[in-house]
Amino acid sequence: MISYLKGTVAGIHRGTGNRVTLILEVNQIGCELQIPPRMERDLRAGASVQVFTHLQVREEQPVLYGFASAAERDLFRQLIAVSGVGAQLAISLLDTLGLQDLVGAIVTGNTRMLAKTRGVGSKTAERIALELKTKLAQWCSEIGDLALLSAGSSPALCEDVEITLLALGYTSSEVMEALRALNADPSLSNSPDAEEWIRAAITWLSR
Repeated sequence: MISYLKGTVAGIHRGTGNRVTLILEVNQIGCELQIPPRMERDLRAGASVQVFTHLQVREEQPVLYGFASAAERDLFRQLIAVSGVGAQLAISLLDTLGLQDLVGAIVTGNTRMLAKTRGVGSKTAERIALELKTKLAQWCSEIGDLALLSAGSSPALCEDVEITLLALGYTSSEVMEALRALNADPSLSNSPDAEEWIRAAITWLSR
């Protein structure tokens, strides 16, 4: 299983049905990933990016889906586990509502908001809310933290720092507390350097 890819944006192609394909060059290999259309706004040719992935194996061919954050990817996986929700519908839900609003709509049972997505009828919206409400209720606070942190820094940077700190043995609550504190520091909040954030977080956690 491929958790994420780091590489250079080689190209972006728009296909039928609002499908957007990112060509990501990783170690001189061009990888095709289908991404939510809204993600395209933050991508520039030649830019170095980290994309969180989900591999779906179908009879015709495997498809690799890409997301700006691990949280988006994980929510996508929750959505496609719902009966009647395929990958394209899950992508549309993420693209139409965004991560925070989509989780909020599911947790609060706001089927009217879910039905704003093309292809999502009232029965499908009710099924999504019914099957995922309990699973995502605890996650709702984490999404709030991510939205807060992303106000000053990019979601991808926050995810990169979080993954590294978790690998070092810190708990999720410790990591979120450190990132909240560091995001309030104007000298650091606009820095795109993940290593600088990691060093500062370790220093803060070791205080």
